[in-house]
Amino acid sequence: MTGDRTVEDLLRTFAPQVLGLLVRRHGQFDRCEDAVQEALLAAATQWPAQGVPDNPRAWLLTVATRRLTDEWRSESARRDREVAVARREPAYAGVAPAADAEPNVPADDDTLTLLFLCCHPALPGSAQVALTLRAVGGLSTAQIARAHLVPEATMSQRIRRAKQRIEAAGARFTMPGPAERAERLGAVLRVLYLIFNEGYTASSGPDLRRAELTGEAIRLARILRGLLPDDGEVTGLLALMLLTDAHRAARVGPDGELVPLAEQDRSRWDAAAIAEGVALITEALTWSPPGPYQLQAAIAAVHAEAPTAAETDWRQIVALYRLLARIAPNPMVTLNQAVAVAMVDGPRAGLALLTPLDADDRTAGHHRLAAVRAHLLELAGEVGAAREAYLAAARGTTSRPEQRYLEVRAARLTGQE
Repeated sequence: MTGDRTVEDLLRTFAPQVLGLLVRRHGQFDRCEDAVQEALLAAATQWPAQGVPDNPRAWLLTVATRRLTDEWRSESARRDREVAVARREPAYAGVAPAADAEPNVPADDDTLTLLFLCCHPALPGSAQVALTLRAVGGLSTAQIARAHLVPEATMSQRIRRAKQRIEAAGARFTMPGPAERAERLGAVLRVLYLIFNEGYTASSGPDLRRAELTGEAIRLARILRGLLPDDGEVTGLLALMLLTDAHRAARVGPDGELVPLAEQDRSRWDAAAIAEGVALITEALTWSPPGPYQLQAAIAAVHAEAPTAAETDWRQIVALYRLLARIAPNPMVTLNQAVAVAMVDGPRAGLALLTPLDADDRTAGHHRLAAVRAHLLELAGEVGAAREAYLAAARGTTSRPEQRYLEVRAARLTGQE
């Protein structure tokens, strides 16, 4: 591991802990988050040259607190607040604490609270994702902007508005009560899953995947499981991510092209990630009622344990999808279920499941619906209709690798009618 890699890992680990400490102590999420970002920038500049301090978290806390103190001092309208803060936190009022002074606060609790704060219901989903990556993931605004293929200024404004909405909503830096926490946990899991999916299959741009997003989603899911080890869905989400990401090396061809699951070289799958994912979901299902993430992880495990595509236990997968469709009906679940049903009962049965999706606003005209229909039509021998569906799907996606794959599939069918 290189020195730069070590510094980056440390910053991502300690950023949410320091931010949580500051927000819990001082409030003002917006200002505290800006101060932490300045501290991270200082560390990224100084540590590679001067060495990592003995207590990195205390170093970051010291620098961030200085930034807050300097800002409060520079604003005459906040003099009364500066006095109050100075009285409450004398160590930070004038002279910063020693770099190895460790606050007696459980950092893990702050990280979990911060995750819940970033997924506040006052924020739209896109803002929850951006703010989680920034505040909890420790990614810079520039990194988040590149991952979402938008200008840095646009992403900066999006994050700024998200922080302002949290302040306007009067959100407190405390764990929500049991009922709200259960509801908010669903948003936390959804945000982490969205981050992972955007990294695994980029929704737009020249690259099929963005490893920085999948890696960050898995890292945050590990943190969340460490904080909530008795939640089956948290464990299920981590297992699902590991089992899915295990295909990464085999999923992209030498020229960056998409390689579908059935055609992947399974010897290139990550055996360690598969073993961990299978163990996690197997253990979770022994004590937790199956939820959507656990069922998806179970499906991924069945695929992962098949030595070849031909040996996949499609009947078990169909059974799992039927259960998933009952407890968490979703058009994307139906799309995947249709493929599984087609492998067991024939392509016509799979196509029949797709028909209601044409009237669903969430999927009508979506390129994934056209792509699945094209695949099933090809299996059914309807070459002309399959080619047209592949081309329609290619026109609908903004991902260049997906577009190339769909166009190649359509071209292969030309002249076969």
